[in-house]
Amino acid sequence: MRKLSLFILCCITIQLTIAQTKSLQQLQQEFVDLRFGMFIHFNMPTFFNADWPDPDASPERFNPVKMDCRQWAKAAKSANMTYGCLTTKHHSGFCIWDTKTTDYSVMSSPFKRDVVKEYVDAFRAEGLGIMLYYSILDTHARLRPNCITPEHVEMVKEQLRELLTNYGEISALIIDGWDAPWSRISYDEIPFEEIYLLIKSIQPNCLVMDLNAAKYPAEALFYTDIKSYEQGAGQHISKESNRLPALSCLPLQANWFWKESFPTTPVKSPEKMVNDNIIPMGQAFCNFILNVAPNRDGLMDANALKALKDIGKLWKHEGPVAPIAKPEDPIISSNLAKFKPSESNWSDDYAIMDFANDDNFGTCWNSNPEAESGFYAVSLQKEQPFNMIVITLRDNRRIQEYRLEYRVNGEWKPLYQGTGTSSTRIKIHRFDTVWGDNVRMTILKSNGAPSIAEFGVYCERR
Repeated sequence: MRKLSLFILCCITIQLTIAQTKSLQQLQQEFVDLRFGMFIHFNMPTFFNADWPDPDASPERFNPVKMDCRQWAKAAKSANMTYGCLTTKHHSGFCIWDTKTTDYSVMSSPFKRDVVKEYVDAFRAEGLGIMLYYSILDTHARLRPNCITPEHVEMVKEQLRELLTNYGEISALIIDGWDAPWSRISYDEIPFEEIYLLIKSIQPNCLVMDLNAAKYPAEALFYTDIKSYEQGAGQHISKESNRLPALSCLPLQANWFWKESFPTTPVKSPEKMVNDNIIPMGQAFCNFILNVAPNRDGLMDANALKALKDIGKLWKHEGPVAPIAKPEDPIISSNLAKFKPSESNWSDDYAIMDFANDDNFGTCWNSNPEAESGFYAVSLQKEQPFNMIVITLRDNRRIQEYRLEYRVNGEWKPLYQGTGTSSTRIKIHRFDTVWGDNVRMTILKSNGAPSIAEFGVYCERR
């Protein structure tokens, strides 16, 4: 009996050890310390000469007869990369793992091999970390703007459960297709907070990275654990001022997915990859991920392999980057103030109050310079709970002092009063949950006309 009790106690101890999680700041530090990894765009577009193939193309097209993920892993190792990230599903919805959620997968192709499993096994065998890419947009499943159903949400959840349950530890998920100009799928239609918390419930140490840097300010983590910058889309990190844990990505070849011209077309310069990306990114708390696209045989071309070896000769991983400052926790819940009726003091029509809650950080509400005092208020239209207000100012020098209040049962109650000037123009206020139907910001002291880019109200799950 004593032996059985000791066995049970050991099992409980092991389970508790497994359940222990690292802090988000520690995970973010470990991510930037990785410095350099391999993005692998390999999916149905590989077998077309386009990154957006017919979403109803037959699975028969997918047949990489010589695929060898060990070649990919050894190539990554030759460049002194520390991890890989594979496109498990791209925008046309083809799944390259053994999924139970759809027939549109590799298991319906002539290949009939779980590419995700072979990838994770090969990269782990080389001592490399494992990350996965997943697209929210799924044009085969008709998961696209104005067509999203509850069944679509469940499909996304089940696919992520499979990926996070069947392949061991996944250090990060890079998610694409949310809240982008070309996808137009909002964080409300496919609820970000639900998906985020699901991921953390399965793998607490898995970072969630949403490729959304184009829209959101560089000073805060909106809907992501790591700030991301896709250079080919014109998104460039400030190497001088960035303080958030970040990711910058670029393809070694001309496109993300393999094209017929790739074997005979020069790849990007290894020297530029090292001197313009890996080294300066590491000094700016940014991890650089370089895409290398396998061909239709499932192998990397000779010119890409040579470039990776040349990178490895020019650059060695010399250990962790500088410690990152603890950032504010990511904003992951829906914005209750978005598109709601708002009021303010006098302003011109081109900068009227509606521009401060239009879900567009490029527009602003500007108080008229002649106004004696300034206020901005947004109606939630009914009493409801909230516990966070995020104010994105046009700049951080104008509003010097302000007061926040909320209205419940027709009575205004205080939330905050204090300074508005700081090193960042984004003011994140978290507080115990209150109920109210209106939120008001009163500007008490200002250096010039007050201006607000976005005013958000949230109810986080805590």
